[in-house]
Amino acid sequence: MTRDPKWSDVTPKSLWLSRRSLMASAGAGLLASTLPATAKIAAAKSPLSTDAAPNTYEEITTYNNYYEFGTDKSDPAAYAKGLTTDPWSVEIGGLVDRPGAYGLDDILKGVSLEERIYRFRCVEAWSMVIPWIGFPLASLLDKVGVQSGAKYVAFQTVMRPEEMPGQRSRLLDWPYREGLRLDEAMHPLTILATGLYGEELPKQNGAPIRLVVPWKYGFKSIKSIVKITLTDSEPYATWKNMAAREYGFYANVNPEVDHPRWSQASERRIGAGLFAGRVPTEKFNGYGDQVAGLYAGMDLSKNY
Repeated sequence: MTRDPKWSDVTPKSLWLSRRSLMASAGAGLLASTLPATAKIAAAKSPLSTDAAPNTYEEITTYNNYYEFGTDKSDPAAYAKGLTTDPWSVEIGGLVDRPGAYGLDDILKGVSLEERIYRFRCVEAWSMVIPWIGFPLASLLDKVGVQSGAKYVAFQTVMRPEEMPGQRSRLLDWPYREGLRLDEAMHPLTILATGLYGEELPKQNGAPIRLVVPWKYGFKSIKSIVKITLTDSEPYATWKNMAAREYGFYANVNPEVDHPRWSQASERRIGAGLFAGRVPTEKFNGYGDQVAGLYAGMDLSKNY
């Protein structure tokens, strides 16, 4: 059945961050009180959110790129059910003061319940508006203590070919790995998502914890993260190393730079209707006012 929730429909669940234990944290009482529903939404919605209408829950959870489960857009929803996501831990290491394996409850401990709904536009060759539930990656990096020599953040997806049938193929050099420059990782638009539409993050969308970098193409937003490493050199990035001519390290949305096999000047909006056609792609996915300064002086046709 097609599901198209309204914000009011998901308000109760949108006040927790995908782990019930979070409600026991110090600030839980503030937003779990008897405030009117509209006040709760206002308190929870991030000011970084777009005003664009979100896609439906069905669209967001049935049309996915997640090659660990297959190359067809419907494969993740069909095959991700077997992924074990609880318990889950993330190994954080490299140039940090407090390395270790952090369980999700440890990661979420102390996360503010305010400003947690991020309604971001996300782009590949198509685009959606997704109401993520998450928190800034910077808050986690601050928690583990970034050392002065760190310049990049590397990420790695879980490797479980017994649960992720796509990993049994030779399509990519598994496990999937990605990276950001440290200033990109610390930007407030860069979040770790643990839910969407007031629900725990579905497995096909990268459960239980994934990266979201809304001004970059979707392949930078690595899913089902098990490892985060702070480093002083540019980390391995799967698509850049598999097809460097087509996929650069930065992956900024830039309609002025064509992919070698197609134009990136336009995009298709999922859910816009059969005859809506394509629309012009916005540079930095429309977030240029917030992030263009990160790349001042860089040639973005070479640093694609």
